[in-house]
Amino acid sequence: MPKRNQAALDFLLSRRSRPAKTLRGPVPDRAEIELLLTAAARTPDHGKLEPWRFIVLEKPALERLAGMVPARAEALDVPEDKRDKVLAQFRDADLVIAVIESPVLSDKIPPIEQTYSAGAVCLSLLNAALASGWGANWLSGWASHDPEFCIEGLGLTPNERVAGLIHIGTETSTPPERPRPDIAAKTTWRSA
Repeated sequence: MPKRNQAALDFLLSRRSRPAKTLRGPVPDRAEIELLLTAAARTPDHGKLEPWRFIVLEKPALERLAGMVPARAEALDVPEDKRDKVLAQFRDADLVIAVIESPVLSDKIPPIEQTYSAGAVCLSLLNAALASGWGANWLSGWASHDPEFCIEGLGLTPNERVAGLIHIGTETSTPPERPRPDIAAKTTWRSA
């Protein structure tokens, strides 16, 4: 039997995302970001296709994206409250790492498995940031699903999409624990 890594298990049993609106500077430096990305890339990836990539968004890039939000919200008829929420997510952030699903044409690996791999990268990046002592949160929103915003603002190709926007920074307040799923209600056991 493999040796139990109790510290890792304890972390996973107590991990808690930090609301992005509570994250501020300082943020990880380039070397630490590269370490987090390296950890995130050690994720399940059927066929070793690496159907994802990263875009590290620093403050000037986030301000530029925030500046794009009002016009895109108007073009898409996004309600004011939803516009303002996404605007604040970009404007108030100091560091966001966009995980981009970048599918690879494959006769063997179905697209859905590539989507799952990109999602796994998001969770791995989130957990790596939290395990490193940073506050972190995985967000999305209407702008991250808008092809025009993503192509113009992030430089995505038409076949790519945002899997997640991982906000990373210094936690300014610890959120209270939230209710967790009832595992017994969510689990079915089958012996035959």
